[in-house]
Amino acid sequence: MSNVTLPVDDLHRNVPPYSHNPSAWSQRIPICLLAFVAAVISSHLALFQWGLIETTWDPVFGDGTNDVLKSDTAKRMYGILGIHDAALGVLAYLGDAVLGLAGSPRRWQYRPWLVILFGIDVIPLGIVSVVLVLCQAFVVGSWCFLCLVTAAISLILVYWAWDEVRASLTYLWIVWRQNRSKRLLWDAFWGNRSDALEHAAETLLSRETT
Repeated sequence: MSNVTLPVDDLHRNVPPYSHNPSAWSQRIPICLLAFVAAVISSHLALFQWGLIETTWDPVFGDGTNDVLKSDTAKRMYGILGIHDAALGVLAYLGDAVLGLAGSPRRWQYRPWLVILFGIDVIPLGIVSVVLVLCQAFVVGSWCFLCLVTAAISLILVYWAWDEVRASLTYLWIVWRQNRSKRLLWDAFWGNRSDALEHAAETLLSRETT
């Protein structure tokens, strides 16, 4: 195993094909802040679904938000999931924020498992948000303003998070291609260090940026 400690500057190197480091704090902090905003919005919607407030704030569609949140579709989802969809959104967005804050500016290499877990939380949430918007249009027949806002945030989060997920997956692919070793691939996934894994990371970092 390699015990080499990288200089701080190396932690911030750009990761091809990007001209930036997708794990940099400047990339992740906006994701966390936006996810927290979405969690606050979802909390407001969840309070209504729980019956703790009498109505929701909707400056565009009036009672549309109330109709969507109390619709038969929402009730069926609650019956299937055992939790209101807005409350589930709160948990998912808070998960985005927490996972976004964890790890160093080179976590694409040192914590691939964390980056992939982050992607698993962010990307399906974006897909679900789009599905729920389609349900508003074609099933419920009413619109929820704050739901549209959180759906837009979800898609932005997917767009911002994808480059880091791609960097980690590319790194793991290079590890496999160079070594054809399941054990090394497993070590890379958990962020272990060795000369072979450092070589794979350098192979990625040495590529041309777009």
